[in-house]
Amino acid sequence: MKKKWLYYPVMAAFILLSGCDRHRETVGASAMVLEGRTMGTFWRVSLANVDPGLKENLQKAVQQQLDNDDRELSTWKADSVLSRFNQYRGSDPQPVSDNMADIVTLALRIGQKTHGKMDITVGPLVNLWGFGPVKQPATVPTQAQIAAARALTGLQHLRVIQRSEGAYLQKDLPNLYVDLSTMGEGFATDHLARLLEKEGINNYLVSVGGAVLTRGKNAEGKAWKVAIQKPTDKENAVQAVVDLQGHGISTSGSYRNYYELNGKRISHVIDPTTGEPIQHKLVSATVIATTALEADGWDTGLMVLGEEQAKALALREQLAVYLIVKQGNGFSSWMSPQFSAFLLPEAQ
Repeated sequence: MKKKWLYYPVMAAFILLSGCDRHRETVGASAMVLEGRTMGTFWRVSLANVDPGLKENLQKAVQQQLDNDDRELSTWKADSVLSRFNQYRGSDPQPVSDNMADIVTLALRIGQKTHGKMDITVGPLVNLWGFGPVKQPATVPTQAQIAAARALTGLQHLRVIQRSEGAYLQKDLPNLYVDLSTMGEGFATDHLARLLEKEGINNYLVSVGGAVLTRGKNAEGKAWKVAIQKPTDKENAVQAVVDLQGHGISTSGSYRNYYELNGKRISHVIDPTTGEPIQHKLVSATVIATTALEADGWDTGLMVLGEEQAKALALREQLAVYLIVKQGNGFSSWMSPQFSAFLLPEAQ
């Protein structure tokens, strides 16, 4: 369920959030902008009221931290901490960092709250349907193939163990494959925010892939504006605009990343409980949370759940959620009471 996202330039200090694979923004002429690549996507940091002489050192510090995170969480690097855990075929607890333990702990909690719809072990199914390193299949996978892939997944096979000497991961299924890409962008975004705070920087917008977090004001002394794009190919079609008020935001969408097979649209969003791509009419789920990591975890689970179950869960857990649903030739939207507190008047 890996996500890549698109940020379009709309106006000064305004960033547009949607589901795709490029990243651009306009934040005002006096802002300092740092940018680069990590985890197979783009990162961008916009800073206000910062000494221009710090740019080179900040660029290096940000990239170095992201590179370190990637060496820990990557499933594409064979020597990463996570890859070594995936390659291990035993059942003994394996040492990991506190950061990784925190990510997995949150993933397990959200997985339980979403009845298994957000599952960081879903990789075999994602690959089976052609959205991983394996190419698009020539035919729809058979039920036997789906069942075989599902047998390699399941959050119940994964445990986080905390000991006095450190954190550990343990699996009771030898071939269990953990993929943290659905939450890695949120974690990296929060991690960069902590780095900036340590440097005494309090006015920033940080984005890694589809996860965004803001603090303070932009270069014009105004709130950083984040827009949710309408599910359309038109670049500047704005659905809603929010002021994050120091929170994180993440959007999961099904309307861009898909392919056609035998006349049927195959979504990249896979339901772990059925082993098949989702077929419901929920096309976008946006979550605002205290951290970008939490927002990045919830949006995927809500997207898989579908409209009615996502609404019920958002209300039960008091989540700030914005849903976009396909209705005939158009779209309808729904927001939880918690989300409306972030919505700017111009979008209401």
